[in-house]
Amino acid sequence: MSDDPVFPFPSNGPIPRHVAVIMDGNGRWAAERGLPRHEGHWEGMKAVREVIEGSLEAGIEILTLFAFSTENWQRPEEEIEALMTLLKIYVEQEQAELRERGIEVRVLGDLGRMDEEARAAVDRIQSVTSGGAELRLNLMISYSGRADIVRAARELARKVAAGELTPEQIDDRAFSEALYTGALPDPDLLIRTSAEFRISNFMLWQLAYTEFHITPCLWPDFTRRELFSAVAEYQRRERRFGRVSAP
Repeated sequence: MSDDPVFPFPSNGPIPRHVAVIMDGNGRWAAERGLPRHEGHWEGMKAVREVIEGSLEAGIEILTLFAFSTENWQRPEEEIEALMTLLKIYVEQEQAELRERGIEVRVLGDLGRMDEEARAAVDRIQSVTSGGAELRLNLMISYSGRADIVRAARELARKVAAGELTPEQIDDRAFSEALYTGALPDPDLLIRTSAEFRISNFMLWQLAYTEFHITPCLWPDFTRRELFSAVAEYQRRERRFGRVSAP
């Protein structure tokens, strides 16, 4: 038996049903090695595979990865092109295995800003993996938490104006279901890499009672052991949701 307290996977506590990850540090990883930023993004693909494998091993049902924010469209054009190319290559290389492993992929965000080839890649991976029952993988691309809330508010206002809904019927559940994540449960655990203590406009509504785990690990260095360490910390916490502890 291993002496490592988190590897193999620690199964002596509750398993977070939904884990979200802010994948940060690709550029810093590359800079530390004297490489261009896009090399960090390429290396980050290995970490995506690791966290998916770890999630399957741990029995996590939903994994949400913050891949590209709406603010990222302000980055240099060559970096954006590299990221969109990476998305297309990821789809081409991984879609068959994702389907075989029972992983259903959904890409959530303002996809209208993507070029035709990137959007076609998104449609392809969603179609190919549809129905996978082992893991739901959400890739948040061109996503903004504030924009998600505004979009939901507009959709609910449209329904009220059309007579499909009354203001009194708008509650937490109705609002949650109008968000990109729809009827999915909120994340139980949020992991942020690169030791940054902020949520960067990510899932602002959904993170209300989520447990946070901040790690100094840069995203390209993230492994399933890092995931298991975060889950082990989660298992030691008491989630009260505003209530007092049990006597």
